[in-house]
Amino acid sequence: MIYIRRVYFMEKRIINLKNKEVAYELRDSKRARRARLAVYCDSSFVVTKPRGMSDAVIEKFIIEKADWIVSKIEYFKQFKVSEFFKNNKGDYLKRKVDALKFANEKVAYYNKFYNFKFNNISVKNQRTRWGSCSSKGNLNFNYKILLLPENIADYVIVHELCHLKELNHSYKFWNLVAQTIPNYSNIRKELMKKGLIYG
Repeated sequence: MIYIRRVYFMEKRIINLKNKEVAYELRDSKRARRARLAVYCDSSFVVTKPRGMSDAVIEKFIIEKADWIVSKIEYFKQFKVSEFFKNNKGDYLKRKVDALKFANEKVAYYNKFYNFKFNNISVKNQRTRWGSCSSKGNLNFNYKILLLPENIADYVIVHELCHLKELNHSYKFWNLVAQTIPNYSNIRKELMKKGLIYG
């Protein structure tokens, strides 16, 4: 069962998942075509739904994803947001192989759509950048991309991938991003809201 709490102008909800009460924020979206789930690095949980979708459908959708939701929340509870900005060599050495594998898999997945040519993919230990694309076609990603919620990690991957075609932030560039990440503007806002600013 879903319990509803109203806090100021924001609606909060609570649902029982895996014998735990999990709080989340429910957002209505005129643009959303389907329900979406997001667990952020501060372990907050947000559900976005198309307007008119019933509570029963939303509840069923969340329960079906219970394992994923709870595992993500528990995972991010290990970290403080400030950890994303630490330059920790030991952590980098520990995670860089997994991060490179993750980046390669994500690039391969999204590039099936774009079919862009590129040279190398690498992961680095950077303090302020999540990724970059060089004029030579090299894609670089921060190893901490592993710590990001999947929808934000996907956005970072696609962002840099689209720079292979448009090495700028022009209207054409954002149109390319929107082809696979149609809600990119919402993700950018979340990044800024969480203090994890990205272009």
